[in-house]
Amino acid sequence: MTTTHPSPLTTDLLRALKPHQVLTRLSERLNYRYDAIQFGVTPLAVVLPESTADVVAAVKAAKAAGVPIVGRGAASGLSGGVTPLQESLVVSFTRMTGLHIFPERREALAQPGVVTLKVTEAAKPFGLFYPPDPASFRTSTIGGNLGENAGGPMCFKYGVTGDYVKALEFVDTDGDIHRLTRDCYDLAGLLIGSEGTLGLMTEATLRLIPPPKFTRTLMCHFAEVGQAAEAVSSAIAAGAVPSKLEFMDTACTNAVEDYLHLGLPRDAGAVLLVDTDGDDAAIVDAELELVALACEQAGGTVRRAATPAEADALWQARRSISPALGRIRPQRMNEDIVVPRSALPDVVREIRALGDASPFHLVQFGHIGDGNLHPNIMFDPRTEDEAAVHDLAHQIALVAIRHGGVLSGEHGIGTMKRDFMRDAVDPVTLSALWDVKRALDPAERLNPGKILPEMLMVDR
Repeated sequence: MTTTHPSPLTTDLLRALKPHQVLTRLSERLNYRYDAIQFGVTPLAVVLPESTADVVAAVKAAKAAGVPIVGRGAASGLSGGVTPLQESLVVSFTRMTGLHIFPERREALAQPGVVTLKVTEAAKPFGLFYPPDPASFRTSTIGGNLGENAGGPMCFKYGVTGDYVKALEFVDTDGDIHRLTRDCYDLAGLLIGSEGTLGLMTEATLRLIPPPKFTRTLMCHFAEVGQAAEAVSSAIAAGAVPSKLEFMDTACTNAVEDYLHLGLPRDAGAVLLVDTDGDDAAIVDAELELVALACEQAGGTVRRAATPAEADALWQARRSISPALGRIRPQRMNEDIVVPRSALPDVVREIRALGDASPFHLVQFGHIGDGNLHPNIMFDPRTEDEAAVHDLAHQIALVAIRHGGVLSGEHGIGTMKRDFMRDAVDPVTLSALWDVKRALDPAERLNPGKILPEMLMVDR
């Protein structure tokens, strides 16, 4: 398990941890240099902690060696957030899978390696569930969800990860443990969404709620994507609060249909998937009818799911987008913009026009209810210009900013959108963000090179 000539870092790690918790062979370390979209630098060593005490030991060893630290969960992220940019110690949380349900408090106590779906599965026997459900909920982990403040199809009605965190434990850059609640200065709220740049989160107390008694589902297809956006805006203006509001454009729909053969309308410019839910069946039905009316008035064709099985089949289409797109090109850049709902029709049309004018295959889908759109640029790095891909992603980001939006709703900034921060945030605010980073990580050893652009370093 050790190298021929152990480094001081490796020696300290093996002294403090069990041999099976420290990976030093090159063949092992190579597996920890990438996330779902980007390769980085091979780490010096990888630690697989099983407790907060193990994390403390790893952080202190890295500090003594002057080595940066990159926290890692399932590595399903889409912004380069866990790719090491220099020789680092990777702390992989996949073995920290402790999970306890406290039904009397409607809480779950979860370590960062717990797979998101496991929380709801564990809570279900107690008549509870955990609403944040990113599309990768079968593989993504709580730690990654915390780092990115992940949302998911239910976020419009129920909120995102941060809305369900009641308390948080993290290890700072010196190896000290902190336990935070959500009162006074909300430092826990600062850590959530910080992408591992301010601390390593080791435990979270999560709020659970009772599941709704009734759910209704519909699918609507439109001639063009702007109509779907108009329908969403109209339905919400009429008072509907669906639990799920998801859309796919024609390129996305056809990719899923090629993959699964679900009978989706191939000629539709856009497909909208909607759930309404609640404890009063009459209200749930009425809310679905508000959405159906808005869809029809926008020019859409509505199909209501008659059975739970039919509803599950419709949502299978949305859950299968990522593997379906992976069959088109070997790589994709997944944008994650958020815009005001009033701007949705213009934004989706402008992005469609950018895609049509580019040489790349571009698809759009996302959580359209809260304006969180995922334009995906498909490409083959062996034959296509990655710089041109990045330029198109920048143009898409500028569309969001121009319409009063932001760069990310849940995927994070990472490295993919770090340069775009210069367009999204004014210099004074960026300097303030650097002040926060320096206050909690003065040596800049926690996930360096992520979120904040380097250009501001000369202004400090």
